[in-house]
Amino acid sequence: MDSVANPPDLFESEHRALLAARSVYDAPCDATREGEGCRQALGELLTAYERLLRETRRLVRRSDRAELEMNQLNQRLTELADQLHYRATHDPLTGVLNRSAIIDQVNGQFALGGLALIVLDIDHFKQVNDGFGHPKGDEVIRGVVDCLRSVVPPAAQIGRVGGEEFTVLLPGDSAHACSQVAEAARVAIEGFEFGLPDGRRITASFGVSRLGAGGSFDDAYGLADEALYGAKRGGRNCVVHAERTAPAPNP
Repeated sequence: MDSVANPPDLFESEHRALLAARSVYDAPCDATREGEGCRQALGELLTAYERLLRETRRLVRRSDRAELEMNQLNQRLTELADQLHYRATHDPLTGVLNRSAIIDQVNGQFALGGLALIVLDIDHFKQVNDGFGHPKGDEVIRGVVDCLRSVVPPAAQIGRVGGEEFTVLLPGDSAHACSQVAEAARVAIEGFEFGLPDGRRITASFGVSRLGAGGSFDDAYGLADEALYGAKRGGRNCVVHAERTAPAPNP
């Protein structure tokens, strides 16, 4: 800020020349017509030069202010663009990726290599909303996300793809490693204290799929979703791995 408030004088040498000319102008001179004419010409030159310097300095100060304002505006625009991008790609309740963003992440990863995908659904979530209201349901959803964040590896991407349904993208992980992460998440949710009025525990069911490079979100999600429904049919609060490990060939 000091360099902006007190910028260096860009016309220091001109200023020194002006002072020297001023000292000549102020010094006594012959009273001859020629001497007086030179003195008058020098005075006019000094006046014009001083005016030029004042105007130039004013323009430079204005330019510095405009540059500062432009930099501040650009910074603000960058911040706003980041905020808009975040809002467009993240779930407002939990802060994890929204459905469209997780789809983009999965499809992008398939262009680079394989991945494992976990799909989980909160068991009997409708009973929570109906019995205790949507604000308490929102607390449960946020609590589930906290449980996921506590167990997934740093490279994982968590997404909310529905009201009480979530996905976890694990780039390049084996089916076994993905199943271990899913089991850790299941245990974390089962043991989490959600503070419901009747003291009930919250559980979730999990489906796991693993596909190699060249797949798509629909492939991975479809397989994991089938496994998830298998977990629901099997009594909930468990992890089921998809049986098929590659996309079905085109007919």
